[in-house]
Amino acid sequence: MASDWKVRHTPTLVVCLREGYGRGRFLADLGAGLTVAVIALPLSMALGIASIPLSTAAELAAIHPWLTPPAMGLFTAVVAGFIVSALGGSRFQIGGPTAAFMPLVFTVCVAHGYEGLALATLMAGVILIMLGVFRLGGVIKFVPYPVTTGFTAGIGVVIMVSQIKDFFGLSLIQPDGSPVPIPAEVIGKLEAFWHARGSFSPQAFGVGLGSLGVMMAMRRFAPRIPGAIVAVGLAAVVVKVMGWSSATVPFDGEYARPIVETIGTRFGGIPSSLPKPHVPTISFEMVRALIPAATAIAFLGAIESLLSAVVADGMTGYRHRSDQELVAQGAANIASSIFWGLPATGAIARTAANIRSGGQTPIAGCLHAAFILVFMLALAPLAREIPLASLAAILLIVAWNISDIDHIPSLFRGPKPDALVWVTTFGLTVFVDLTAAVSVGIILASILFMRRMAQLTTVNGLREDLEEGAETERHDPKDPGTIRERAIPPGVEVYEINGPFFFGTANKLRAALDQFEKPPKVIILRMRYVPHIDTTGLNALREFHSRCRRAGTVLLLGGVHAHPMFEMTRAGFVDDIGTGNIHDNLDDALKHATAIIGSHATSGA
Repeated sequence: MASDWKVRHTPTLVVCLREGYGRGRFLADLGAGLTVAVIALPLSMALGIASIPLSTAAELAAIHPWLTPPAMGLFTAVVAGFIVSALGGSRFQIGGPTAAFMPLVFTVCVAHGYEGLALATLMAGVILIMLGVFRLGGVIKFVPYPVTTGFTAGIGVVIMVSQIKDFFGLSLIQPDGSPVPIPAEVIGKLEAFWHARGSFSPQAFGVGLGSLGVMMAMRRFAPRIPGAIVAVGLAAVVVKVMGWSSATVPFDGEYARPIVETIGTRFGGIPSSLPKPHVPTISFEMVRALIPAATAIAFLGAIESLLSAVVADGMTGYRHRSDQELVAQGAANIASSIFWGLPATGAIARTAANIRSGGQTPIAGCLHAAFILVFMLALAPLAREIPLASLAAILLIVAWNISDIDHIPSLFRGPKPDALVWVTTFGLTVFVDLTAAVSVGIILASILFMRRMAQLTTVNGLREDLEEGAETERHDPKDPGTIRERAIPPGVEVYEINGPFFFGTANKLRAALDQFEKPPKVIILRMRYVPHIDTTGLNALREFHSRCRRAGTVLLLGGVHAHPMFEMTRAGFVDDIGTGNIHDNLDDALKHATAIIGSHATSGA
């Protein structure tokens, strides 16, 4: 037991160091870490800006001037990214802020402020650690594909809508310079942006469009070069040369705004050091209010991190430890909440980039976090010049990628219930929130699955098949469940249950007696194709047996498998029906039924 625990919860970094770590591996990890850091740098700032509402950003700035949304994205990439790689169960996982969390983080901040988000992130970290400790890493694999694709596509739409403001250079600022609160709901955002259409900035739109063009061209003609960093750099140069960030235009009378907003004009820049740690304020009322949000963060983090690890396994042939990966994700989220960060998880795109860049061990992920810290310390003044429109363009690309548009048509060509699950999850993600979408999506998928299983399970009469010899034609001498004598005496009926006998199929058995005007003397239930029985199925058997007894009918069972037999014994049903009425096969049950009919005939005579 202790040995199994040690294997499951030993960080992969330790395993790699035990294998031997030399100069060649280090140089490979160094190059991969640097490449991924260059990719993660602008993306982390963009995610921080998109996740934190302006009202929350103003509250944070009042606490300390270096608490800006882009800085919080970087804090997350440094702190959480290092812990995910150092403690995780994957060789190649890269952790940090991801686009999937963005709508959820925005909603929590609107409702509870950053302190609420920090506490929810901390709670989610605890939940993730518990999932890993109690070996629930494999359970995440049972989330249906229509649910995961539904909410990721919905997240993509929410991200696209949220970037309209910065991509088009809209200004949601009141005449006194205070920000107009942006609603968390998609419809509310669209209405707010429509009302602000008069503040459209052609220059900002041009910067955003140009950034999109650069990234698409880089992806096509130079895929190994990080297109995002090139686009952001060129955009910053253009805006600086043209003087668009320093020039202002009048807006709504008194307030003047920059022609093109940058990190510096909106947030003042980013800090050149990590913040001092702080523990979120904890109260019983706040914990209770944040349970749904914390659960959603943990669930989404678990799905995305394990999916990323599975993708990495497929690309490399290695296998990750899912339970330890969840423990590392939990520790990373706790640390992120303490260092003024955002929720974090494994990032599929950055993990894939790590592999393609030659990463060998988790040290590449640790170096990626260290490089981001170095960039933050050395390049903080330059980050002030990055246009927000170019960061919005990065997130539009990310949103398109996670929406998985190419796979949606094939989903609609599949079973209609799966399409219904996808549409429901997608719609709730876009128009309600992610918590409701995931909860309802899983419940709906589970109900539809149970309906399918119930349709597969049948309770059929076999008299016609047996008398016509259909069973004999299918006879297998090695199968004790088949029969060799098909004579069915009058007064005996044979029924066969095919499939799991659970609460979704119990009613089919209850209807069996209702079709007879005069109850038979003996009913045989053939159960050789019943692999599983639950409490409702047992109760249905018990009720059926009671009805048979009241009608003067003897109930016999044939071909009962080990699991149903164990459950019937534990529930006391074997004592009720009697072990003599349970047979290994239908042949023996028919012999017993013939004897019962014969004894009735003798006593009647």
